[in-house]
Amino acid sequence: MLRLSGNMQSEHRVQYDGIHCNLAVEQFPRAIVLRISGSDVGEFGDAPMLVLNGWLAALTSPVDFFIDARDVRTASIDVSGEWARWMGANKESLRTVTMLTGSRFIQVTAEFVRRYADLEGKMRICTEPELFDTTLAAAIRPK
Repeated sequence: MLRLSGNMQSEHRVQYDGIHCNLAVEQFPRAIVLRISGSDVGEFGDAPMLVLNGWLAALTSPVDFFIDARDVRTASIDVSGEWARWMGANKESLRTVTMLTGSRFIQVTAEFVRRYADLEGKMRICTEPELFDTTLAAAIRPK
C-alpha cells in the first residue's frame, strides 16, 4: 500500500507499507530521510528510488541523505546492491550520507554499500541512535 501524505515540517513524504517491510521517504529543504523497518526483500521494487530521483532532479544543490535502518532485521543482497547502485549514480546530489544501523548484520551491509557506491569519506555509518538523531535534527532545523 502506498500512502502519500503531507507533514508540517517536510515538503514531501511518501510511505510504503508491505508485508515484510515499511519504508518512508521524506524531503526537507536541505535533507532527505529514508526510514525503513522490517525485512527489506525488495517488495516495493524501484518505486522509492523513482520518488527520490524526482526530488533530486529538482534540487539546485546537494542534500544530506539520512537512512534510519535501526529497525531493519534483514536486507537481501539484491536490495542492498540496488541501493548501492542508486547511491553511486546519485552521489553528486548527495552532500553526505548518514546511516543508522541497528544490528551488526545491517552494519556490514552498510559497509558494503559504502564501498560499492564509492562513498568513502561521504558516507558515515552510525550505531548510536542519539548521534544520528542529533545530526538529523540539525540538518532539518529551519535556518
